[in-house]
Amino acid sequence: MAEQNGSTRKGPGRGAILKILALLLFIVAAVYSVQFTQLREYFTQETLGAFLEDIGWWAPAVFSLLYAIGVCLFVPGTLLTGVGAALFGPYVGFVFVWIGAMLGASTAFFIGRTLGREFAASLVGDRLKKYDEAIERNGFATVLYLRLIYFPFTPMNFGMGLTRVRFWDYFFGTAFGIVVGTFIFTFFIGTLRDVWLSGEWSGLLSWQVFLSVALFAFSLYLPRLVKKIRGENGTQE
Repeated sequence: MAEQNGSTRKGPGRGAILKILALLLFIVAAVYSVQFTQLREYFTQETLGAFLEDIGWWAPAVFSLLYAIGVCLFVPGTLLTGVGAALFGPYVGFVFVWIGAMLGASTAFFIGRTLGREFAASLVGDRLKKYDEAIERNGFATVLYLRLIYFPFTPMNFGMGLTRVRFWDYFFGTAFGIVVGTFIFTFFIGTLRDVWLSGEWSGLLSWQVFLSVALFAFSLYLPRLVKKIRGENGTQE
């Protein structure tokens, strides 16, 4: 049937199968180690916070590296982001959370691309080929949209590596797409942290706290807003 339609798609070779098995093994091992082994105790707010406070001025750089590792191991991003905001405050915390997220996203993408793309490409038939080509043409817009609607972060990192999206489209789509959500969450946690450290509870009535709460509430509505705008643009076209 494939030959009648002019398609000579071949099945995955041995190398592609071994690579995809390695990718699946890595993902299973990562999830298992973080959820069910002693490693889980190290990726907690208390443990990470105590460790980073002890290493002095190296803490921000080490935090970004640990964030990147955590992303690849499927550690919840909200936990890592919360630690960064609580330790470094709303603004410095945002910078190093964003850097860590980008390092992790890029590393996971390359793992997915190296171990999974060959296998995925071998399975792409005529029906899926147009989608694979479309994501290559519109990679930046696709990645940006998925980031803005809070598509699960780590699964998307690995998953995008399986597609034909160009790395730099993926990189900049991610870089811009996570800015809003990352800043809002770190600003919210970091502002509450500053009030806590100051000991002045009247600070809970400050404009920074009200703004952080408003931005946090807006962030929950943002995915809907983005989908609505995209839907209206699609209808107009």
